[in-house]
Amino acid sequence: MNSILGKAFGFNPLNHKLSKEITAGITTFLTMSYILAVNPNIFEPLAESGMDSGAVFTATAIASAVGTLLMALLAKMPLALAPGMGLNAFLYIPYASLWGIRGASHSRLCLLKVFCSSFSR
Repeated sequence: MNSILGKAFGFNPLNHKLSKEITAGITTFLTMSYILAVNPNIFEPLAESGMDSGAVFTATAIASAVGTLLMALLAKMPLALAPGMGLNAFLYIPYASLWGIRGASHSRLCLLKVFCSSFSR
């Protein structure tokens, strides 16, 4: 007879250790919490152009939840997905801080570059 964990998540005690799965879950939760805390701060230099930190936090949380749920339900893979912070930092910090580029049109340009980079190979 399968356990509740076996039926819901395909957990097999012969192949998996419960302590390892709990450790992985805690590590993933802490990583996602870090991304939710730091990602809005990357966009802070563009706050004067209308980039609200609360909206960035909400968008990051929604994108993470949708991506993770799709991965879990469609692919049946235990992977958490979140927006990448590296590309955001690579674009926003030089544009906003170092080069002093400000304004809504430049922040939209940065967002467009981040969006378009997801289609490159």
